[in-house]
Amino acid sequence: MGVAAKANGVRMSPRKVGVVAALVRGRTVAEALTILQHTPRRSAEPVRKVIESARANADHNHNYKADTLKIESITVSPGPRLKRYRPAAHGRALPFQRRTSHIHVVVNGEIRAPKKPVSDKKDVADTAKKSTAAKAKKETK
Repeated sequence: MGVAAKANGVRMSPRKVGVVAALVRGRTVAEALTILQHTPRRSAEPVRKVIESARANADHNHNYKADTLKIESITVSPGPRLKRYRPAAHGRALPFQRRTSHIHVVVNGEIRAPKKPVSDKKDVADTAKKSTAAKAKKETK
């Protein structure tokens, strides 16, 4: 089971964003971010942000090791279209659509070993102190 992040309604055509998403599909998160940093396309920025968000979600919320994360899936689907009109010759108006995209990223990796709570260590130390104090009292009686 992976950790997901998504960006809805990105104001770019899904076809253009999909080209950039195909560059990083199946790679590690570190590789993908390096590739996207050097990709001269406008759609590289929102894809990079979603991947960074998925990495942060995995690290902070789900206790995954950040350096072992790999992109399990990255999909780009069309979002709602904004209908607009462009002026044309002879006073006409021609319709066109501004397309939007939904970017969905799922990353997976190695889960960190859970840490033992600090309060348990204190409780063990307190019990040991109490038992030694009780033994000392018994000996003095």
